Order: sequence, then C-alpha cells, then structure tokens
Amino acid sequence: MLEIKAKLKTRRDAYALQVKGRLELPFDKRQKSRLRAQLASGEAVALNLPRGEILRGGDLVVASDGRIIEIAAAVERLLHVVCADPTALARAAYHLGNRHVPVQVGEGFLRIAADHVLEAMLQGLGATATPLEAPFEPEAGAYGGHHHHEGGDAGGARIHAYGEAQDNPHDHAHCGHDHHHHDHAKGKPHAHEH
Repeated sequence: MLEIKAKLKTRRDAYALQVKGRLELPFDKRQKSRLRAQLASGEAVALNLPRGEILRGGDLVVASDGRIIEIAAAVERLLHVVCADPTALARAAYHLGNRHVPVQVGEGFLRIAADHVLEAMLQGLGATATPLEAPFEPEAGAYGGHHHHEGGDAGGARIHAYGEAQDNPHDHAHCGHDHHHHDHAKGKPHAHEH
C-alpha cells in the first residue's frame, strides 16, 4: 500500500513539480494524522503524518514511492452565514468559537459544517444561514499558525469539532475566554476553573 508520511514544505512554484496523484478528503479527514483512503485513481493509501498536521486543499504530499500527490478539499454540506452588519457577524463568530466549531472566515461571511442546532442559534442571533455545498477550509485557530496553501506549516494545533472525542483532555483556563460548560468526550461535560 502506498504510504504518505510528509507534506511538501517548499512553495509549489519553487520547482517544476510533477503532481502524479490526487487525494480528495473532507475537512474532518484532512485533520487526521492516521487514516486509510483512496487516490482519485482508486489506489489505496495510508496517511501517516506527524501529529497535528492539517492538510489543506492544494497542499502537496510525498508518497513512499516518491510521487507527489495533491490534496483536494472535498465538497461538503455547509452553512453560509451572513449578517446585516460587521458587529452582528463578529457576534455570530464569537458564539461559534465559544462552542469550538471550526469556522471558515471570508470577506463578509462565515461558513460552518451543516448543523441544524447551530443554524437555529445563528438565526436567533439575527444571522442568515444558507445551505451550501462547497469545499470547507476553516481557520487553523490561534495556536495553529496561519492558513497556508504554499506548503507552509499549519502548526501543532488540531481543530476539533463540538462534541468530538478528544485525544487529550485539556483545560481552557489559560485561554482567556469564558465558556463554562460544553460537551467534549462522548457528550460528557466538564467544568472549567475561572
């Protein structure tokens, strides 16, 4: 089986690179360091990346046989969120961030994975949330570095979705934000010291 162990760190245009494969994955799979998948050709691959590595659409990875494979962001069911003014959009972003929801930030809009509970919350805040199918490229987070498409490192942080089981328990006392109870591992709440 073809194995992928490294993301190409050089800028895509630095050399005359020949891409010889394509791996299309939704965002939840692009943030996993270990996974089995198939290239667009149908060939099986095993992803074995350093922990915390987030793949973005357009990233290039190197396979065990030396081939360069391009990562493609799969089309997903999303909510496209707009508001009447920047303050309302910032408020919507704050409430989503307070729930650890991966958020794609664009000029005058936010995008999140489709979720009827979050859609109702956003509408209650006065936002318009329109269903959309598109690739999903959320922010890497405050500790995850910057969003790069030119082979830059996404950093060590792993984006996690609300309610998703966590590899490592953590506390947020050092983060400076206020959220007292939210679901984490298998729906079990944990309290924060403030």
